[in-house]
Amino acid sequence: MNSQRSSSTAIFSNIKGLLLDLDGVLYVGSHTIEGAPETVRRIRAAGYPLRVITNTSTQSLASLHDKLVKLGFDIEFDEILSAPQAVLRYLKRRGSRPCTLLLAEDVKRDFADIAEADIEQADYIVLGDIGENWSYSLLNRVFNRLMQGAKLVAVHKNRFWQTETGLRMDIGGFVAALEYCSGVEAAVMGKPSPDFYRIALQDMGLKAEETAIVGDDIDSDIGGGQQAGLTGILVKTGKYRESYVNASSIRPNKIIDSVNELPALLGL
Repeated sequence: MNSQRSSSTAIFSNIKGLLLDLDGVLYVGSHTIEGAPETVRRIRAAGYPLRVITNTSTQSLASLHDKLVKLGFDIEFDEILSAPQAVLRYLKRRGSRPCTLLLAEDVKRDFADIAEADIEQADYIVLGDIGENWSYSLLNRVFNRLMQGAKLVAVHKNRFWQTETGLRMDIGGFVAALEYCSGVEAAVMGKPSPDFYRIALQDMGLKAEETAIVGDDIDSDIGGGQQAGLTGILVKTGKYRESYVNASSIRPNKIIDSVNELPALLGL
């Protein structure tokens, strides 16, 4: 048993920092993964720098931090990297161009410096999660503006996510539909975009080969992280489905039951 454990931990002996996905890894909806706050504190006490990363487009940074604190996590505000923040950096690099922000109202709090415009006047159309406000009429307006030359910016392109009441279709379906109909390829900002992972690595001052991504999404977490050169650790919580993982061509470096197995994996 000891030799097996040594062999397992040796594979991850080069890991100096961690990227932890939020929903599905540390919590599901409003429920904490049992033991996760203690695991995060243990990893931090061992000296590992970390960032919590998320594709969520329903919560501002302030709301995310408030949620983490209330759930018992010792996470600093500047240790959170969300996909909307990657969108914000992207738009700011392009100057004062009129944008349509199809985002939840809470997330828009982080976009106060961005010039908003109606769809018909927008140069950039940002697609996030607006819940029940999606409609054929809205999608058709976006489609027509794309046909007139507007750029499409997607917070992410996830297929689905896990909620407390079951799986839910994510915005990737709307992004794909608009791409297919308009012929315009979206600039995808969140996971699995390599740029998203590069931002996180730069923030930590680490190289890709020194960092592991821990996630419940075989596509955006593990596939995206491995494409960026990171070690991919898949957890069997959140949206994890064995049949979906088995059907994927992506092979995680390690599959663990939950984030709580990380300390042993790292030899702590």
